[in-house]
Amino acid sequence: MATNPWPRITDLFTEGAADVAILGAPMEAGSVTHGRCDLAPETVRAALRRFSTYDVETRKELALSIADKGDVPVAGLMPAEGFEPIRDAVTQSTSAHGLTLLLGGNNAVTRPAAHGLGLPLDKVGLVTLDAHFDLRDTDEGPRNGNPTRCLLEDGLPGRNICQIGLSPFANTARMHATADEEGIGVYTIADVKRRGIASVLDEVLARIGHAEAIMIDFDIDVIDRSQCPGAPGARPGGMPVDMFFAAARILGAHPKVKLADLTEFDPSLDVSDITALTAGRWVCEILAGYSARLM
Repeated sequence: MATNPWPRITDLFTEGAADVAILGAPMEAGSVTHGRCDLAPETVRAALRRFSTYDVETRKELALSIADKGDVPVAGLMPAEGFEPIRDAVTQSTSAHGLTLLLGGNNAVTRPAAHGLGLPLDKVGLVTLDAHFDLRDTDEGPRNGNPTRCLLEDGLPGRNICQIGLSPFANTARMHATADEEGIGVYTIADVKRRGIASVLDEVLARIGHAEAIMIDFDIDVIDRSQCPGAPGARPGGMPVDMFFAAARILGAHPKVKLADLTEFDPSLDVSDITALTAGRWVCEILAGYSARLM
């Protein structure tokens, strides 16, 4: 039998038992700014066909299996309506796979996903890479601008949350005060650029090391807007994309990380597939990190 001359990430997909699961959550309703984040899961899957399984940095092939669990049927639903379907799908996936990658959709998917870990919230750790606190008020219900506040109100302790990459002039003093009052670990984009992402993540993971399971919310708008045109909330001066990839690899390797989402990618705004390829590379970096657990 001929050897595959160019093995792709999609060649790792299997119908049987798998190490990692990919699950789509194409939610767009309830966004602060209307767009087409519901298109992201299929766009990311298509982008994965353009990535090989070989990592030139480590000289290793990715040797793991991936189950594509399809999309949760939440297109057109408001976040409150989509809560149970996303929670239940994530619970099923995380119970069957070592790592689940949830492809949003907008950032409203983060709240039900955290509940989907199937643990009391005081045993869950949450790390966000995001330009925003996501602490908007909840008087109109859950939205993509308030998943962190919703989770606090649900019972996730602030000491279990760390937020990385917060951008100047993209938040409010009230939100920052809330984060401080709740004991959330706050790391601005300047902090990360000054210290380096590895140093910050060492501190973050030690800070929430008491959690039994950790979820990572990768809001793609943390990336500098010039490198991520398909993220409506991205700002100039954001996280360099190579730092975003490094974070994905580091966090993918951590044994307590059971779930990671990628949110706020709007393919309708993308230019020359820059953001789609960024999202695809993010999947590869998470997989490379997770592969270290299997050795």
